[in-house]
Amino acid sequence: MPAYPDSRTARDRFIVEARHDRPTRDPWTAPDVVVEDERTAGGGTSRTATVFLTGRECPWSCLMCDLWQYTTVATTPPGAIAMQVAAASQRLRAAHADVDVVKLYNAGSFFDPNAVPDSDYPDVAQAVVGFRQVVVEAHPALVGARTARLIEVFAAASGDASGPALEVAMGLETVHPGALGLLNKGITFERFRQAADQLHAVGATLRVFLLIAPPFVPAGEQDRWLLRSIDSAVACGASVVSMIPTRGGNGALEHIADDGHFQQPILSTIERSIALALNRPRPETVRLFVDLWNLERFSTCDHCLPGRRARLHAMNLEQRVLAPMTCSSCGYVGAA
Repeated sequence: MPAYPDSRTARDRFIVEARHDRPTRDPWTAPDVVVEDERTAGGGTSRTATVFLTGRECPWSCLMCDLWQYTTVATTPPGAIAMQVAAASQRLRAAHADVDVVKLYNAGSFFDPNAVPDSDYPDVAQAVVGFRQVVVEAHPALVGARTARLIEVFAAASGDASGPALEVAMGLETVHPGALGLLNKGITFERFRQAADQLHAVGATLRVFLLIAPPFVPAGEQDRWLLRSIDSAVACGASVVSMIPTRGGNGALEHIADDGHFQQPILSTIERSIALALNRPRPETVRLFVDLWNLERFSTCDHCLPGRRARLHAMNLEQRVLAPMTCSSCGYVGAA
């Protein structure tokens, strides 16, 4: 493939052409659900369910994204998302009655009407009545009237003004100005901050996604820019900052890796990143998490991976740096 293009249109084409074949997904199939514990703002833990919805792909082609493979090409049919959320809620109430937070993640933007039709909002709201909080994900450019309407239908379905509290997860990725533009996300930090202000104005809280080892940030500057990105997310009023290791495998990242613009992080880099983050001063109510999905992709030792995963999960829950592990099999010696 050619070098990474300068223009947005050419980048879109570069990223899409680098993809492997898209798996077939059915939006009328009951979604996958994962239940886990998550630290609350008050210092406790809550049982949290992530519902992986299927709908149309996000209209942005971000360089690092591999979520398109969990989406469809066609516009999501009306009723499909509501059916998926209802099926997931029924399953949770039957098997996980202690769940009080639900993340409705559709591998794109919840406020994209081609992915989640507006007509589905009332039935989605009805399905999540009784949960304390609902988290959806969205591109900053789509925060606005649909966000306010979702809060309104939550309140209407609950019969009072409380309803489930809404949190919106937005990807900031990095505040490195050159890298953020090259990610092809179509935003600036200023536009992200405006979207955050809009969320706070309608009563929604903010969850921010940041990348560990984002493309186009030099290796020697990764730690500094991660901490600056965390500070920026907190300044935007984030309640949660979730750090996601940048995963290769979407085609485009492999091509820019050949040019020296990306290197997938290893597990010790991920451990260092969350330790640096947790040691950074911040308000007590702001929680910092490291994403543990597909953690095995970043590990070279099956022997120490379970223990290192458990340590990172405990750090997510306790919000403090725990004693590092060592491994007699691979010789890994953790750093404090």
